[in-house]
Order: sequence, then structure tokens, then C-alpha cells
Amino acid sequence: MTPGLLLSSTTLELTMTTQQKPLNSGFNAHSTASEVLGQRNLSGVNVIVTGGYSGIGQETVRVLAQAGARVRVPTRDEEKAKQALHGIPNVEIDYLDLMDPDSIDAFAGRFLQTGRPLHILINSAGVMASPLKRDARGNEWQFSTNHLGHYQLTARLLPALLKADGARVVAVSSRGHRIAGVDLTDPNFNQRPYDKWQAYGQSKTANALFALELDRLGAPYHLRAFSLHPGAIYTALTRHMEKSDFEQVGALNEQGELKTTEEAGFKTVAQGAATSVWCAVDERLAGMGGVYCEDGDIASVAVDDGAETGVSSWASDPDTAKRLWALSEQLTGVRFDW
Repeated sequence: MTPGLLLSSTTLELTMTTQQKPLNSGFNAHSTASEVLGQRNLSGVNVIVTGGYSGIGQETVRVLAQAGARVRVPTRDEEKAKQALHGIPNVEIDYLDLMDPDSIDAFAGRFLQTGRPLHILINSAGVMASPLKRDARGNEWQFSTNHLGHYQLTARLLPALLKADGARVVAVSSRGHRIAGVDLTDPNFNQRPYDKWQAYGQSKTANALFALELDRLGAPYHLRAFSLHPGAIYTALTRHMEKSDFEQVGALNEQGELKTTEEAGFKTVAQGAATSVWCAVDERLAGMGGVYCEDGDIASVAVDDGAETGVSSWASDPDTAKRLWALSEQLTGVRFDW
């Protein structure tokens, strides 16, 4: 695949609303990132993957870089990133702290100075079920890192994304969005008691809504966006989870010990990275966007709150997406300069 293949073939396609229903891609929950990528040659494609030195982000970087893409990986710990990515070709490491607005601007500024187009931005970094913590602007940690930091990063990288003339932005959400919608009146738990899972669910819903509105705004400029659920996976993302949390998600056996990936019915890291890669490179998504995906395909709409698959109504509502966008502008002081 060359960079131009990311671009839709017709203007009409760019203005259409993509239907939230599977394409029957041929992939499934067992497909790996390498299988989804296939034999594509990504030489000449520039990629940024946040969270790219751990878990599914690391696997995403490995697969794309080995296919020839030049991948820049943001990190708060350069030595840790170097060790994690050792031996992977075409990788660049640069400092970024998604909780620090100045760090975000500096990272984006350094990339823009290279003059390169940015064909693929995968916002994969995140925290889950963490204790209450706030950034310098007073925003709750999970909402700040998972949503607002990526909102600002994407805005600052917009010139490079537009330069690609067919770029894709991939927001890694989660089935955790089914826990909660975004409380647009109190997103930072200033008035309501803090609940780590409500905060996580809210941030993952925000990821999906961000992709929805970014796609609406970006489609006329050949910029498309997708969100996705990677699957249940054991990664460093679980570092804040307590034993009761693992028990609640069925990850403990009768002896109270952590089940293996197979016993828990979870995905491997290679399987977990598959949908991110699919959203980033599959040609069948040309001219599409604004949809939530899972298992290497566009997801269906969840029929009820207890459904095992699909996207909830509160994470796919265009009006809520617009309101969240306005709130994000307010909380960050950052606007997209189209």
C-alpha cells in the first residue's frame, strides 16, 4: 500500500455517512495484526503511535514498521521505550507527556519541523481504573490522558495530517465505553464522587465520540477517523486493577489466581492490535469513517446494555459528539485550524 491509497476515490464518498454495520471483512477475534496487514508494503508511510512501546501499541508499531512504515513513538520514558522497541526497524522515539499541554505542543512542533506528511495517527496510549489524579489544568487523569491529551495532539498535528491528503486517525476506545457516557456538565468529577470505572468508561466513550466528530469535520479535507475496541487483553493497562476488579471481569480461577489468556477467553497482544492496524490500512475503508470497530471489522450497534459486542448509542450520537468537541475546546483552549 502506498500513501495515496488511503485517499477516497471520489468526492461523493467523502461526504457520505458511513453505516455502523459490519463489512464482512473476513477477519475475526482471532485474527492477528500481522494477518490483518497481510503483504502490504508501507514504504513512504509516516505513522505516529502513542503508547507504542507497551502492549498492543508496541505490537502495532512492530507490524507497521516491519512493513516499511516510518513510525514515531512518543514516550515519557526514553530508556524503557528503547528497550521495548530494540531491533524493530524504522522507529523513532521522542518525548511526550499527554498530561502536559506544553509537552504535547513541543512534540507536535518537532514533527511538523520535519516537513513530513502524517499518514496515520494511532492514539493508543491510555490509563485504566486509576486513582483520582488531576493534570495541571485540573482535568481528571483518565479523561485528560485518554481523551483531552489526544484531542490536543491531533489538533497540533493537523497540518501534517492534511498534508498527507488521505490520512487516518485511529482512536483506541474500549468496550469499557459501555460503562458510562460522558458527563458533559461534570467530566472531571468536581461535583460527583469519583469512581475509577465510571471515569474510565467516560474516557473511552469520549474516544469514540472524538473520532465521530473528527471524521465529520475532516472528511471534506480527506481526513478520516475511526474508533475501536481492541478486545480484553492482559497488558500494563491493568496495573491499577485490584483483585476485586479482576474477579469482576471473570479473570480469576476458583483458587483466586489470575487465569491464563486462554482460560479467561481474552485476546493475545497480537490479536488485540489487529483492529488498530485494520482501521489504519485496509483499503475497504477508503471513503469511510466515523465508525466504531472491533474484531477487524466495523462493529454493529449494540442492541441492549448487556450485549457482548457493538457500540452503545451514547458513544455514537452525533449531537453528543459535537457537544464534547466544544467542551474539549473549552477545557484545552485548543481549536482545530482547518
